[in-house]
Order: sequence, then structure tokens, then C-alpha cells
Amino acid sequence: MTTEMQEIAITEEKPLLTGQADSTKEHSVETPHGVLHVTLHGTRTTRRPAILTFHDVGLDSKSCFSTLFKFEEMQEIVKNFTLIHVDAPGQEEGAAAYPAGYDVHSSRLHFRTVIGVGVGAGAYILSKFTLANPDSVEGLVLINIDTNARGWIDWAAQKLSSVTSSLTEQILSHLFSQEELSSNTDLVQSHRDRINKASNGVNIELLWKTYNSRRDLNIDRNSTFKCPVMLVVGDQAPYEDAAVECNSKMDPTTTSFLKMADAGGLPQLTQPAKLTEAFKYFIQGMGYMASSCMTRLSRSRTTSLSSSYSMDGSRSRSRTLSQGSQGGQMPPSPSQTMEVSC
Repeated sequence: MTTEMQEIAITEEKPLLTGQADSTKEHSVETPHGVLHVTLHGTRTTRRPAILTFHDVGLDSKSCFSTLFKFEEMQEIVKNFTLIHVDAPGQEEGAAAYPAGYDVHSSRLHFRTVIGVGVGAGAYILSKFTLANPDSVEGLVLINIDTNARGWIDWAAQKLSSVTSSLTEQILSHLFSQEELSSNTDLVQSHRDRINKASNGVNIELLWKTYNSRRDLNIDRNSTFKCPVMLVVGDQAPYEDAAVECNSKMDPTTTSFLKMADAGGLPQLTQPAKLTEAFKYFIQGMGYMASSCMTRLSRSRTTSLSSSYSMDGSRSRSRTLSQGSQGGQMPPSPSQTMEVSC
């Protein structure tokens, strides 16, 4: 594995695109080992943290997040934040194969503080970064998070699966619930076709192997995230147990746990309305959205998330996140630069 590192500076001290609320910039940055794709959606004003997304294995930013962030009710957030979609090197559609010896950790980005939104492998990467750089991340939304290294049983099962199943089927079993796979839903079939036809299969396989060799993040109540966190998982998702275990290790005063009924393995694609609602409350609890901005949501509901709840209405622990600013005032962003390894 190569040790060479390429640093890419995209630090915004002023509004990203002054006077343009819905503009988009796409950056393709050459590194010694490939191309890193970053899509930035600008806002008129911003001293707020950017929202940075990181996709899962077998997906790119478009297939992982497009449904959620193009959802009608999500536009209340999108128009008020700089939105940064990061495609891990070589994972975007049509990417060339990695050269021999490529290190998937070899590229870095520089940003101001962010609110991270990650799915699966992307959730793990953002979690690892946040633990190492707590002042650079103001909030985390972690979908299908597994903070544990693979145990011997999981390792053996993965080795067997690599012999008996194709790469496509291995990744699909990572992304979707058994019920979705058995039903062969349209969503499953579309992703099966996309992965089978992908020209960058070698790159996808390398990222898949890298994720499966991940290290334990060693999270517990005494060593956990310093920022507000929302954990999200479908009630039949492959990583339901891992997400529940992660929640048990977190600080209940700053953690929200959202188990979504009938959401399958990718709730951001199958339940964008419910996830958008929860995300709005999460952002408002951090003080970045006034209650007057919550046009779709019931005004009678609390302005902060309970630390653990289900979208079917049941609630458990009574501890809540901080309400933040009722008037939607934006606290100043720290001036430091951050690096996100991907």
C-alpha cells in the first residue's frame, strides 16, 4: 500500500456562491492515484457548517443520496446550507480502474466544520475522522453504522461468501435486508444491474475489502463523540444489531436513535420523508434552523429530538438534545481547517 498523500484544499471563508441559492459546482481533482469527485451546492449566505455526505460501498454519492437531498421537504435544509457530496476515489460511475498499489486512503479534503452524513462504510469513515478531530465536526448522522471490527465468525463467513457468491451479491447483502433480497424489489434489481455493469468493479472490490478489514473504533461512554449524533437504521436492515449496540455505547444526552419501520437496508432511499423530518429536528436542535422554518412539521411537537425513538411513534428515554437557538441565530464557525480522509 502506498504511503504517498495528496492534499486538496477547498476551504470556504466566504459564501461558496454569492447570490446563487441553487447553484452547483462539480470538482474533479487529479491525485497521484486517481480522481476525487466533489459536488458542492452553494447557498446565498453561510457561516454555518457545511453538510458533507459520504456514501456506502457499491454506491456513489448520486445513487446513495440523490433521493434524500432532492426530496421536496429537504429543500428547506439544502437552500440554507452548503451541501458537499464526496465520491471516494474511483467509486464514481465510469471511473478508471485503480493502478496497482493504490491506497484508498490516499486523498484528503480540507473544509471548515461540517455536519457529516454517512451510510455504511461512509458512516464508519466519518466516525473515525470525528473521533480524531472532534472540533471539526458539529454533528453526525450515521446510517447503518458498525463501529466494530469484524470478529472471527464474521471473518470466516465473509471468506466463505467470497468463494460462493459474486462481488455483486456480497455487496447487495451488505446494502439490503434479507426480505428485500428475497422479494428482489425494483430497488435491489436496479442496484444489481448497476454494479454488474460497472466499469470500475476493481475499485469497488478494493473499497469493499478495505471496509471488511476495518478496525474497532473502541467507542464507549467514556470515549465517544463530542458532538450531537443521530443513529439511523431500518428495523430489518443487515446492520440493525450493530446500530443498536453502538447506541448502547453512546452518551444518551447527545445521541438520537432512529429505528425506522419498513425502511429496509437503505432508509434514505425508501423512507426519505421520515428521514427528512428527523433530520430537520436534528438540525434545529443544533440551533441552525428556527421553528418558523419547519413548514411541514407540526408546530406542537418538541423542538428537539428525544435521545431514542422510533418513527412509529414509540419513545423510550426522556433525555433530549439541546434546543439550541429558538430564533435560528447562527453561531460563528471556527476558523480551523479540517481534513477528511477518504
